[in-house]
Amino acid sequence: MSRRRHHGRLGQQKAEINMNSLIDLTFLLLVTFMLTIPALEQGISIMLPKARTDKLPTKDSKANTVSVDAQNQIYFNKDPVTIEQLESILSSKVAEDPDVPVLVRGDERLSYGNVMDVVKIVYKCKVHKMALVTEEK
Repeated sequence: MSRRRHHGRLGQQKAEINMNSLIDLTFLLLVTFMLTIPALEQGISIMLPKARTDKLPTKDSKANTVSVDAQNQIYFNKDPVTIEQLESILSSKVAEDPDVPVLVRGDERLSYGNVMDVVKIVYKCKVHKMALVTEEK
């Protein structure tokens, strides 16, 4: 039962709202959403890699560029190479400097697999600093 409180003139009542039931409802909805939202995500559960955002190497530094054009021709610092030559060049660069940075540039008209073939070679040569170059929109 609610209490009647008289303030001011006689006969006037002050309205009160019981907040307990509203707070209980809010917490119930919060718990419901916390339990159901993860179940709504579909797909494979994976752990995403953590990365730190370093300053990308620029043309003024010792960065090497591997480019793949629309015809799937591979270039290492503007020189055309085959995939086998790229592997030997990168292996020798990593042997000289283990922290050699490599920028991979791929034409947007290429299929995903063609660019990934180059990225696999970069990983195979154990290059630790690699970035995929894109244009900003």
